[in-house]
Amino acid sequence: MGNKKAKKRSMAAEIIQRLVRNKMAMLGLFILVLLALGAIFADVIADYDTKVVAQNIANRLQGPSAEHWFGTDEFGRDIFARMLHGSRVSLVVGLISVSVSLIIGGTLGAFAGFYGGKVDNVIMRIMDIFLAVPSILLAITIVAALGTNLVNVMLAIGISGVPNFARIVRAAVMSVKDQEFVESSRAIGASSVTIIFREIIPNCMAPIIVQATLSVAGAILSTASLSFIGLGVQPPDPEWGAMLSSGRNFLRDAVHLTLFPGLAIVITILALNLLGDGLRDALDPRLKQ
Repeated sequence: MGNKKAKKRSMAAEIIQRLVRNKMAMLGLFILVLLALGAIFADVIADYDTKVVAQNIANRLQGPSAEHWFGTDEFGRDIFARMLHGSRVSLVVGLISVSVSLIIGGTLGAFAGFYGGKVDNVIMRIMDIFLAVPSILLAITIVAALGTNLVNVMLAIGISGVPNFARIVRAAVMSVKDQEFVESSRAIGASSVTIIFREIIPNCMAPIIVQATLSVAGAILSTASLSFIGLGVQPPDPEWGAMLSSGRNFLRDAVHLTLFPGLAIVITILALNLLGDGLRDALDPRLKQ
């Protein structure tokens, strides 16, 4: 038992070491940490009532300055404060929607890969039907049917991501289900559910972690897209996509209204992709030197 724990610790240390050596992954992680800290302490940095939602027409459409770092919008609200609070929405929606996709899709994929046969065929044909519909179109349909609020946005994006996780987990489960440790669990009388969630899934975490990291980026982009067309976060609550939508009417006179929210989306997605690529390289045993 002691040797097994020591081996796991050494493997974890090796993975972390490979990840730390990846400068681009560390850059992505650094940006995400800054975003997370900004979201956590947004109320301390900028008061929600006075800076984010309160209108001041006298200060409308001001450019970046010492008082307003990113300028003000068409209602005189501070863009930096709104972006800071908007990061909460993007990160929360991204994490929760991916969790929904992971739980539902991961469970379906695990059962499909483990049992095979008719179970696999039925589950994966249903996933193929979902995959035939573009994920953003599926999310729009769900939000339009359920109503435009944050919970429905998270549910819609989460459901649209289920097929991808189902396919990833199914492939990972099929690659390990015939190994010796699974046969040993069967021999001692462990149930199928126990074998799946205690033995197989922990040995399939590498592709799942990478897919989850990359899916958060997609979820943030989908959130911004839904808000941009009016199906996501509703005014006056701040959200990067909604800020882009309202700022597009002032592109000629006040480009900063769309520049800074657009950069926030691009930088966040880039950071998540860099971290996801770094995790993939660190968790892939074939890349050991």
